[in-house]
Parts: sequence; structure tokens; C-alpha cells
Amino acid sequence: MTEPPIDSYAFLSDTHTTALVGPDGAVEWFCVPHAEGDAVFARLLDRRMGGAFALSVAGCPTPVRRYLSDALVLESRYRAPTGTAVGQDFLAVRPGDPERPIRAEKLLVRRVTVERGTVRLAVRVQPRPGYGAETAEWTAVDGRWRARGVPLDVWSTLPLVDDGGALRGEIQLPEGTTATVLVGYGDRSGSPAPEELLDHTRRTWRDWSARSDYAGFGADAVRHSALVLRGLSFDETGALLAAATTSLPEEIGGMRNWDYRFTWHRDAALLLLALFRLGHAEEGRRYLRFLLDVCAAAGDTLAPLVGIHGATTDERELPHLSGYADSAPVRIANEAAEQVQFDTYGHVLDAAHAYQELTGELTADQWRMLCRHVDAMAYRWREPDHGVWEIRGPRRHYVNSKVMTWVCLDRGIRLADLLGDRGAPVRRWREARDALHAEVCDRGYDPELRTFVMAYGSRDLDASLLRIPVVGFLPGDDPRVVGTVDRIRERLGVEPGLVRRYVVDDGLPGEEGAFLLCCFELVSALALGGRRDEARRIFDRLRGYAGPLGLYPEQLAADGTALGNHPQAFTHLALIEAALNLDAGTDRDALHSWTERHAPDPHRRPTEPAFARPPAAGAG
Repeated sequence: MTEPPIDSYAFLSDTHTTALVGPDGAVEWFCVPHAEGDAVFARLLDRRMGGAFALSVAGCPTPVRRYLSDALVLESRYRAPTGTAVGQDFLAVRPGDPERPIRAEKLLVRRVTVERGTVRLAVRVQPRPGYGAETAEWTAVDGRWRARGVPLDVWSTLPLVDDGGALRGEIQLPEGTTATVLVGYGDRSGSPAPEELLDHTRRTWRDWSARSDYAGFGADAVRHSALVLRGLSFDETGALLAAATTSLPEEIGGMRNWDYRFTWHRDAALLLLALFRLGHAEEGRRYLRFLLDVCAAAGDTLAPLVGIHGATTDERELPHLSGYADSAPVRIANEAAEQVQFDTYGHVLDAAHAYQELTGELTADQWRMLCRHVDAMAYRWREPDHGVWEIRGPRRHYVNSKVMTWVCLDRGIRLADLLGDRGAPVRRWREARDALHAEVCDRGYDPELRTFVMAYGSRDLDASLLRIPVVGFLPGDDPRVVGTVDRIRERLGVEPGLVRRYVVDDGLPGEEGAFLLCCFELVSALALGGRRDEARRIFDRLRGYAGPLGLYPEQLAADGTALGNHPQAFTHLALIEAALNLDAGTDRDALHSWTERHAPDPHRRPTEPAFARPPAAGAG
């Protein structure tokens, strides 16, 4: 395989779109006019057809790279035979207002400054619109190059020429000089001021990061993961991209390639609590408003995912692209939006319950909408669905879906109590919740295997069941939970600390690697079961699986090869959850005092440590 490893790509964001930079300095992924849009740089998915923005220093094919502290600014150091230089790559941002503290300048900025001697710099800006299907046409106008038919402008301090759709230039730079190339993707009057963009961007990201006072277990990794999550959040709506990319393969050469540039509702409560816990309450509010607006617009069934603007489109394939490492097909949009996934309801109600406990700000209209969805689950909980893993086959009685339906009913009951709503059909909800709990413990648990199973009547395991103690369905030290954790490690384990999400025939050829979301959820499950030493060892091991820039993809092969879309929001979110659940064992008072500072009413204050939910009365 000649392609760079997936986890070697640097991630850039201005919270409106994203970019990935390869280890050789080429921007190989860049979508316009937003993160869900056309990838005009898509060499990531086809070395020949996909466009790219190459930047290189002669004699130094691979720079040494790092992120500047608490900022999505990539620094690259070049050591050439004739001199040394330092570069910065970033999507420029500026300070905003309290509601949207980060504003996109809609500029991709690439700078190189010579620190010693001289270096020869070469750039080649070659966008290919239509995900690589078209060639750009350029016009020189008003001191810039403007692309026809695609919203791109290029400014450069080194001379560029149009070379058949690519803007190309080379220059010899002496010590102390800087070359800058800017790619704009939005309407802009006048020329940007390159010298201010770096300072504004660094300060904006650092000011945002400084709002968090978390200094507990794994603090560096938590802060970095929070920064990645903010970069994957969409500025206009607060939606969270599952990942920046589409169709990076779950198996090299395979067809398990999906578009993750959408918002999944799973773990909505976890995202909300993470934002509030880490000092980013306004982002939490914006995400919750987006989530509830989507739910209000839904019909009888909630879609498991939506686009960053709240809509979905039909999935299709792009046959002109060969895929990363010849892993075809390349897909855009995601058919899973059409599935029925009852776990979605649990995540939405869990988020709404957490939000009300933290802020007391749910409106009457929002509560009426949520009541409608809780009531739907009180009637529909006996139905099968497609399950959290979106297996493209017939519906089944997936145990995780049943557990999260229980969460929906349980949080609806709790919300009615918090809001003092005596008119809500709580008796019906409680009867359904308790019947569902009993059924899951009966039909979803295999006493011979001593584990909960993937679906009723199955003997297959499912790593999503590691969340049973996290959502409060059963305590972490319940023997059935302990057995489930142990069986998952035994039968789904790849390496120590690495687990697959399942091993079943899901209707697709090939197999997956270890699912990193589930690996960090294993840490949380162990911690909540009192097995903190084991949890810490696995957490430390998982830290070592991060890419060279501290980024995680979706999966890892047994040999450590990164797989799946990148960077993966849920992996970073689960890392934060695991760290905070580990931290709760040594800093419980700090967590409680944080909750007290944010709860509007002491009687509504959550009492559980970190992100674990207490089991409902009578659970078990």
C-alpha cells in the first residue's frame, strides 16, 4: 500500500468545513462550501483523480509536524540541505460572539518562513470539482486567481501560473522571508491580511480551550479530544460530524466504506455532558437546540442520522474514484438514515434529561414534543429494529435497542417529575419501562454464557452492551454486567484492550478491525464496575494507539493499521468519557462541586459520578 496511513493525516477545521493534510504536506481532503459539500481536494480517495494542494520544500520530503498548543494549527518543520524552514497550515478563524465564539474566515492558509539559509518552495493547487470528476478553470482577476463554477479564490505571495487546471509555482526563499498561499471558499471583498490570520486563529482556539478548567485524569488527551470535537462541530447549527471524511475503508481493499459527514444521535447525552463538563455550555445548548429541532420536525419515527443542516439526501456511489488504497466503492450520503433504530430515542431523551438537570431550560413546546416520542416508545417497544450498528438486513430484537428504549422511557419519567407535569402519561411509561427491563433481563441474557447477547435468541456478543452500566440499566458490579464485560473481552478481543463491535455475518464481505469507540467504552465499564486498575491499564494502552498527531480513526486492524473515517468524533468522545469516569474515583468531590455550580436547582442536581447514570429504582 503506497497511501499514507489514515491516522497520519492532520485535521484542520474552521467549524464550517474541514481539511486533511498528508504527511508529505499535501492537502488531500477539502470540502466546499461546507464540510458536507463537494471535496474539491479528494486525493485521499484517488491518487490520480482526486485534487490536492501540494506544498513541498526541496530536499525535505517529510517535515516534522505537530499542533500548536490548544489550537488546530499544524506546524511543519523542514530541514533541507540548504536551510531550515517552518510552516503553518490552518483554516482561519476569528473571535465571534457569546453564542458563536468561533467564526470562520473561510480561508485555508499555508505559510512557510525560512529560519536559516535558503530553501526552494514548490506549490501546486489543483482542485478537481465534482469529487474529482471535473477540471478547474482559472481566471486572474483583482490580484487573485478565481475558479469558474466553484467557490474558490487563490491569493499567493509567490507567482503562480495556470498549468492545465493546476496553479503551479516555485520560488527560492532567503532567510527571514515568508511565502503565503491562501485558498478562499466564500464571498470576500478585498484581499485578506495574511499577517493577522495566524495570530487571530491561534488566539481564538486558545481562548476557546482555556474555558475548560479540567485538570484531572488524562487531561492532555481530554483537552485535545475536546478540540477535535469542536472542529467537527458545524458553526451554523451546532451539529456534530461523526467524522470529517467519507469512504475511508473499514477493511483495506474492501467495500465497507461509508459517508460519516453526518450527525448521528447516538451518544447525544454524552456529547452534551462533555461540553458542559469541559466549560463549553453554549456549544452544549446549541447542539441540544439542533437536536430538538430535528426531533420536532420528524414524523412518527426519528431518523438515526441527519445532515449538518438537519436534512438527508439519497446515498450514491462515485464510480470514477478508486477509493483509498483501491477500497471501492466511494459513497456519498448514507442509506442508514432510512433505517429504524430505536436506540435513537433513548439518546435523545437522555440528552434532554441531562440538559434539564444542568440548565432547567427546556421549553413547554420542547417537552410536548419529547412526550410524543416517549409515548411512541411506550407503544412500540416490542417491535424489532435495525440496531445501532446499522446492519443492512432484516429487523431484529437487538438488546442494545431495547436497553436504549428503556432509557427513553426512564428519562421521560424522570423529566416529568423534574418538570412537575402531572398530566404526562407516566403510569403507562412506567409500566412499559418495567416490563421492558424484565424482558431484557429474561430474553436478552444468556445464563449459560453468563452474558447479555446481541439479540433475542442469539448467542452472539455485541460490544454496544458495554454501555449497560453507563446508562444505568444495571450497576457496573452486577454479576450479569461483569460477565458481559468479560465475555466481550474474551470473544471480541483482538489485542489487549482492543475489541471488535461484533463478529457476525452482517451481509457484507470481509471483516472489520477493533472498534475504538467500544474500546474506550470498555474502560468506562470496567471503571464503573470497580475494576479501576484494569481500566487504567487499558486506557494507557489505547493512548498509545493514537496517530502521530493524537488523532483517532474509527477502527484499528490487529497489526495497528488505522481503518475507517478520520478523525472519528465518537472515538474522541468515548476517550473523554473514559477519562472522566476514571477521574471520578479520585476526584469525586470536584465533580459534584462542578455539578452544583451548573445546576439551576439543587433538587434537580444529578448525583452520579462523571457520566454514569444511576440505575432506576427496582432495576435488576
